Amino acid sequence: MTTHLKTRLEKIDNVLSKLGEQVENGKPMIVEGKKDANALLELGVGGKVFTVKTGGKSFLQAAAEIESLGVEEVILLLDFDRRGREGTKRLQQSLERTNTKVNVRFWRELAALISHDVQCIESLPAYLATVQQKAEDDLPFLCNGGAYKRSSFCQQISNFAML
Repeated sequence: MTTHLKTRLEKIDNVLSKLGEQVENGKPMIVEGKKDANALLELGVGGKVFTVKTGGKSFLQAAAEIESLGVEEVILLLDFDRRGREGTKRLQQSLERTNTKVNVRFWRELAALISHDVQCIESLPAYLATVQQKAEDDLPFLCNGGAYKRSSFCQQISNFAML
């Protein structure tokens, strides 16, 4: 794996692992929709996950619903696009008015790592699979007696040589 991609994947994995620990330990997480919740579940982040854009709820209704749960802290993980950023800010303000501690650390850390490439949480598994594949494709290996970067041409030569 190239060093840059490997480092990026390790950082993302670290953030997702810490997020998963927090959610598994009972801290509720708020995402935009069901697809976001399913994407996080696919990545191993499961637990109490609430959606704010399901059933036509407004952010104020979602904040009131979360407040009624009586939790001290929630994790916000809305999308990284303009609407997600605005929603995060509005929901954070609404929840903080109810004395609910709002954790946006994971959102900020993931946004810093991937927001140029990924705009929504539901795209995260596909993005990580693509980056993983790209990183693996850059691994050097022997091809025709020399060290070359992996390419389809080099693979074809290797496959032909095995016949």
